[in-house]
Amino acid sequence: MSNFRIQGQTGDWEVVIGLEIHAQVISQAKLFSSAPATFGAEANTQVSLIDAAMPGMLPVVNSECVKQAVRSGLALSAKINLYSVFDRKNYFYPDLPPGYQISQFSKPIVGKGQVEIDLKNGETKNIGITRLHLEMDAGKSIHDLRPDATLVDLNRAGVALMEIVSDPDIRSPEEAGAYIKKIRSILQYIESCDGNMEEGSLRCDANISVRRPDSPLGTRCEIKNLNSVRFVVRALEYEANRQVEVIENGDHIAQETRLFDPDKGITRLMRSKEEAHDYRYFPDPDLLPLELSSEWVKALKKQLPELPDAKKCRFIEEYGLNAYDTGVLVSDKETAEYFEVAAKGRDGKLVANWIIGELFATLNEAGLSVANSPITAPRLGGLIDRISDQTISRRIAKEVFEIMLDSDLDADSIIEQKGLKQVSDTGEIDIIIDRILAENPEKFDELKSGKEKLVGWFVGQIMKASKGKANPKIVNDLLKNKLKD
Repeated sequence: MSNFRIQGQTGDWEVVIGLEIHAQVISQAKLFSSAPATFGAEANTQVSLIDAAMPGMLPVVNSECVKQAVRSGLALSAKINLYSVFDRKNYFYPDLPPGYQISQFSKPIVGKGQVEIDLKNGETKNIGITRLHLEMDAGKSIHDLRPDATLVDLNRAGVALMEIVSDPDIRSPEEAGAYIKKIRSILQYIESCDGNMEEGSLRCDANISVRRPDSPLGTRCEIKNLNSVRFVVRALEYEANRQVEVIENGDHIAQETRLFDPDKGITRLMRSKEEAHDYRYFPDPDLLPLELSSEWVKALKKQLPELPDAKKCRFIEEYGLNAYDTGVLVSDKETAEYFEVAAKGRDGKLVANWIIGELFATLNEAGLSVANSPITAPRLGGLIDRISDQTISRRIAKEVFEIMLDSDLDADSIIEQKGLKQVSDTGEIDIIIDRILAENPEKFDELKSGKEKLVGWFVGQIMKASKGKANPKIVNDLLKNKLKD
């Protein structure tokens, strides 16, 4: 497994990390009201009397949110609790109208589970899940619109969240990043959360402590409201080193809540947490316990789509891909679907290379997702066909790819219009080779005397003279024959 250690002045330190992921449930309404939960709506336009905690208003649980939580638990290989209870978690925020959050505590809807993560070194690791519970979100306090007041937007108040709590099994920032990506991928596959961290529909709190290898757990700090995988990794790297430095300087770690400043790359104190806050949990008197039937849960399990791990195994078997490339392709549902369309009846390895290489580089530079790719999967498949049947070389294919990005033309049309078809006529190529050899007699003599590195130089010159159209294999074969003469 990945062996992440911090080398301090007094020896090695181990990092212990547990994550709490808050995933917004995909549903047409909030957890306990019929108000919509659409992102980006005008402030305070998606607020029911229940969300605003008006007197006499009673919450009614949204069955779709319950269904999504159970589906998520099943996808995480977790235990579904047929009996669960909603609790009141009491604390004050200006954007929490009732003065408490309806959540779950001692009897959550989903219990123990686990996910397998892929690491960069090719290894895998299982991360345990402690629980998944349903809870309502708070609103949003806005501090930067008026210098004399804090404004409150209650559009998010009451939105359904799934809080997914990991076991403290994570041992490096890299593993933390891989775990978040895997959870997000699973939720996206089953469409229980869109996983959009920029819009806040998936957020993360990270608990981290350091200790000597195999020693008891150290004092942990919690880093709140991390909204990108990159920020999670950066925050954990900084915080781990900060804690080691504090301890090695003779001080102790205070249990506290911290925030990550992405501009400075540091964590800073949010509030002290010397003692666990007493939220005074008790069962919500307005909500009956949730009682689910095992038959209903089994039916939901049968309806789940193919999940990332199963798809990964199938891709490896069907297309002969390596584990790393497959992991990249299946981590995103849209990418996996794109690959399957492009690879149908074609060389899966070649398709994977083009998606992970050229296509990803282009999309990253343009800030686009696979769903918004300027080259559709069938069009990329058409380009792969012309590489496979040697109509064009891979170098020319890159030129065709660039043209495809800025037009609606398919590969065949571009090859025809630009005259890019690969030259495989041995007589035509032989003439070019003879000319290049005649122009460079000294280098040819060196090549014949055993300087094999010059083969690549000659091939390059021949390809250049043919404007990249000569078939590289034929070039190499003919050049070798010249050496035998």
